[in-house]
Amino acid sequence: MNTGSDETGKVVTAADETARERALGSRAPEFIKARRMLHLSWQVGVFVVGLAIVVGGVIMLPLPGPGWLVIFGGMAIWATEFVWAQLVLRWTKRKVTEATQRALDPRVRRRNIILTTIGLVIIGVLVGIYLWRFGLEMPWKIKE
Repeated sequence: MNTGSDETGKVVTAADETARERALGSRAPEFIKARRMLHLSWQVGVFVVGLAIVVGGVIMLPLPGPGWLVIFGGMAIWATEFVWAQLVLRWTKRKVTEATQRALDPRVRRRNIILTTIGLVIIGVLVGIYLWRFGLEMPWKIKE
């Protein structure tokens, strides 16, 4: 069982953390949720705005720009209204937290530093062999 302590020093279990999370579902104002057609048009509007932002993020993936950040921003907009987007964001947050904890592990950091150093040495050796064999000549033939 996962336990920890909060700011006041009380022991907090994983069940308490889950209870603190916001309930799944629409976060539209009550007067909108009370009217079915207004709520439906609200959902369509949220979906269209979120879709436009997610598409913009996907376009930014190969182009300059913060593609993943924009995609997650669009997902956050969808999560204000749709349960599936809330679940995706919770799953993503959990995975990012787990990856952060693994990356901060001293053994993993040491392994990553060793592998990076070995990779850089291999690249340096290959560049050195290329320069020794071919010199600083470019691989394409350009005659002026």
